[in-house]
Amino acid sequence: MLLVLLQMLVPLCGALPRCDPWIRGQCKAAAAEEKPKCTDILLSYCDDMPYTRTMFPNIVGHSTRRDAETAVEYLLISVVEQLLGGQCNPEIRMLGCSVLAPRCEGSKVLRPCRSACEAAHKRCSHAFEGIQMAWPYFLDCDRFFVSDQEGCYDPLEGLKAEQEDEAAQNLEAPQPQQAAAPIQFTYHSSSQMIDILKKTEDQCSDISRTYSIGRSTEGRELLVIEFSSSPGEHQLLEPEMKLVGNMHGNEPLGGQLLIYLAQYLCAEYLQGNERIQTLINNTRIHILPSMNPDGYEVAVSGDADSNYSDDEGNRYGYRNVGRNNAQNIDLNRNFPDLTTVVYRRRRQKGFRTDHIPIPDNYWFGKVAPETYAVMKWIRSIPFVLSASFHSGDRMVSYPYDLSKHPRGQNMFSPTPDDKVFKLLARTYADSNTATSGECGSPHDGSQKGVMNGAQWGSISGGMQDFNYLHSNCFEVTVSLGCDKFPPEEELFLSWQNNQEALIAFIEATHRGIKGFVNDEEGKGIKGARVSVRGIRHDITTAENGDYWRLLTPGIHIVTASAPGYARATKKVHLPTRMQSAGRVDFVLQKAPLDPDIEEEESVLSSSSYDRFDPYNQYNQYTTMADVNRQHEERAEKPWWWSYFASLGGPVPTWLLKRH
Repeated sequence: MLLVLLQMLVPLCGALPRCDPWIRGQCKAAAAEEKPKCTDILLSYCDDMPYTRTMFPNIVGHSTRRDAETAVEYLLISVVEQLLGGQCNPEIRMLGCSVLAPRCEGSKVLRPCRSACEAAHKRCSHAFEGIQMAWPYFLDCDRFFVSDQEGCYDPLEGLKAEQEDEAAQNLEAPQPQQAAAPIQFTYHSSSQMIDILKKTEDQCSDISRTYSIGRSTEGRELLVIEFSSSPGEHQLLEPEMKLVGNMHGNEPLGGQLLIYLAQYLCAEYLQGNERIQTLINNTRIHILPSMNPDGYEVAVSGDADSNYSDDEGNRYGYRNVGRNNAQNIDLNRNFPDLTTVVYRRRRQKGFRTDHIPIPDNYWFGKVAPETYAVMKWIRSIPFVLSASFHSGDRMVSYPYDLSKHPRGQNMFSPTPDDKVFKLLARTYADSNTATSGECGSPHDGSQKGVMNGAQWGSISGGMQDFNYLHSNCFEVTVSLGCDKFPPEEELFLSWQNNQEALIAFIEATHRGIKGFVNDEEGKGIKGARVSVRGIRHDITTAENGDYWRLLTPGIHIVTASAPGYARATKKVHLPTRMQSAGRVDFVLQKAPLDPDIEEEESVLSSSSYDRFDPYNQYNQYTTMADVNRQHEERAEKPWWWSYFASLGGPVPTWLLKRH
């Protein structure tokens, strides 16, 4: 691209045609050509550099000052302060000048130091990401900058001295508390959500990180932000929990509240809020604001002609546009139906309601990439607690979601952990007055905004049943209000109604007991079972033998077991007002294999539970997402793109982040 640009500019500069070396006598003029020499810097945006002389051609190949002045590279450094909102000014401009108008001494160009470029890249790359702009190619630290050993100079040396003086002055004065960006109570697009999560990660880099669990059907990123004292690392005995929003694209309030929550956690931690600091230092919190970004984008645009509306069609009309994903799949009906498996086996000897394998026939159906990504996420992290956020009613529901009624009619269908689920649901509902009212006619069986899912409305393939029956995770569903898509002016009030409930629910991760299941040598036993008498649902230990078991206050008989070890049992008393999980450790002794334990462990030890995606659907999903992502990127350009693309000449695609 750069060569084409230079060729277009050559006629403007009056350059003479080159001689033909094959025609005798035509190259005599070459001897008269002058070698490049140092000249004054006449580029107005580079007149404050710590040197006054430069040389052309410059480092990127601009032959003359005019070439450099009319290039997109120079235009970029002239407006970069405005583009980045004042961030990294004047570092980026001066770094660009060191390449476009390099230092000249003794008729020789001196290249800038790579270390200065790398430091600027580390500090400022996030600013470019915030406006969806690629790091400028002419600031490639490896390509246009050199090492100290090669005789470089630091173009920011004078600037650093000024910054050091300023820092010294600031040390003498009391430092104001670092503040995070203020929360804007408005609806954010999918790309804006990602930008906010990235900026929050930058503002609270010591306690947060973002990571992707996959992509939607149309290639949008399913981005998670995590808060922890050690982001990206599982801490022993530190429970992990998750919050999921926007499962239905036309119910966006939950996703917006989770964006606000991420900003709130960051801001309050920085401001020294002891409650938030304690929570983050002792809990690993994962937040997925948007599980269905494709449906949400359609719901925002109100495109009723799309394929994202519910199959029930006219019964909902425009209110249901965007509910489903881009494949017209309702994600909350798309998970493996393990509840039916439980109902069929409940009269069998030794039947269980935990860690049920995914039936092979599930993979022959239509599995959405969003569902696939969340299932892998659930299997990869030892989640203890979870909540999914919806709208259209005021209710906190809990498993089972599928009715045990033979004809599928709505009917109270409790899990073995019904008391625990009611306690968890009450924790959220009691902290949020908005969930105490009914939308329309009251629900039979509702107790102040808390209700069994199957009694509320029986569904199969729901996410909360899958969490409970396939993993250690206990999930409830929070329906935030009657209006599926409330007006923007109500967002602040919704945040006020739910702020305390969100924090209290995260704190509920610490109810019950936790501990280690070790062998006699003190090594953790992975996959050991922790069972509670009277509750036919076990949880299993994580990689290093640690576990967490949500329980109600009271007296419990707890047993730990594993193949090849003797059982160990303890009696546990949990006081009513206990604020943190009780520590209960087990040491298992080696023993001959007990046939009863072997039979009970057969599900976990067999390959059936480990069989995930046996027909390699992953390649199909990722290929589909990549194709759609590329199509989306071709169709959508950042807000600043038209300014640079309208200048004429070759289009500067190097400015695009994903080019």
